[in-house]
Amino acid sequence: MTKLRVGLLFGGRSGEHEVSINSARAIAKALSAEENANKYEILPFYIQKNGRWLAGVVPQKVLTTGSPLLESEESTSEGNLTSNPQAQTLSKWQSPSQVAQVDVWFPILHGPNGEDGTIQGLLTLMQVPFVGSGVLGSAMGMDKIAMKIAFEQAGLPQVKYKAITRAQVWSNPCVFPKLCDDIEAALGYPAFVKPANLGSSVGIAKVRSRQELEAALDSAASYDRRLVVEAGVVAREVECAVLGNDQPQASIVGEITYDSDFYDYETKYTEGRADLLIPAPLPDAIARQVQDMALQAFAAVDAAGLARVDFFYVEATQEVLINEINTLPGFTATSMYPQLWAHSGVPFPQLVDRLIQLAIARHSPS
Repeated sequence: MTKLRVGLLFGGRSGEHEVSINSARAIAKALSAEENANKYEILPFYIQKNGRWLAGVVPQKVLTTGSPLLESEESTSEGNLTSNPQAQTLSKWQSPSQVAQVDVWFPILHGPNGEDGTIQGLLTLMQVPFVGSGVLGSAMGMDKIAMKIAFEQAGLPQVKYKAITRAQVWSNPCVFPKLCDDIEAALGYPAFVKPANLGSSVGIAKVRSRQELEAALDSAASYDRRLVVEAGVVAREVECAVLGNDQPQASIVGEITYDSDFYDYETKYTEGRADLLIPAPLPDAIARQVQDMALQAFAAVDAAGLARVDFFYVEATQEVLINEINTLPGFTATSMYPQLWAHSGVPFPQLVDRLIQLAIARHSPS
């Protein structure tokens, strides 16, 4: 039996570089599990923080150690970029020769340049199947403003919000105060200020006053030219995983609890700061509503393969409000997405296998 060569693409230039490595390690382990070992051969490709693509020995070392490769480290592995300084000046990246050997790609690059449609466009040009959403689904799933507009069109309820641009924030002293006045009038406090195109709660701030709002807008504008400000809501945070292409399935619903003011980056990635409750202790009708809305959100942004959809459950009013969709969620063994499917009867190795088969089916529909 000929094995499919899976191009495991990880690392990347975003702030979630280390998270990507952890996800890739878990996927590599799943592909090496007994039920998958005879079907797949792993070809790891590592993108350094400076954008260099590496193949061969170095990516395997990163997978083994779990530590990023420093830009100062030299590599002589076969298939890496040329060390000729002039060649590197002429081109920011060059794909290693092993790229031509890949039968199906498994990109697990989180954040900008990984789940925003850019790498998906490159993989589409390669004309090789890849796991996950295409350019449109990835871009809409990454940009919180485009995402919210799609949710509105689908009739999905969500918190009040305002879309802001960096130009408005970094404008003249007469315009900025009026902008803050409008935000206060529309949303009140507390509110959340977010860059539109960053993941893992990077650059997000909870604000309760004009001074905090002004500082948060300035900070978020340093990360992205598009920003979103959302009204705060007292609610439980629940999540649902989606798996499939044109006929996707929803997992059971999970809940995140934490001891911090909100689910920020430190809380998300510090062991012991947050707990996952699977299944979430919800009324059956609410759980079904979350599942239905997750599938609607998946279709609204034209997602494919996988997604995790996050919601607010306002217990006082029995409302379910959609928060966001993540088309390339964290994929470690302890991440919410694979855990939700494990509790739904799809163990991690089988989940990885399903995603690869879905990628192939989407590339060559029968």
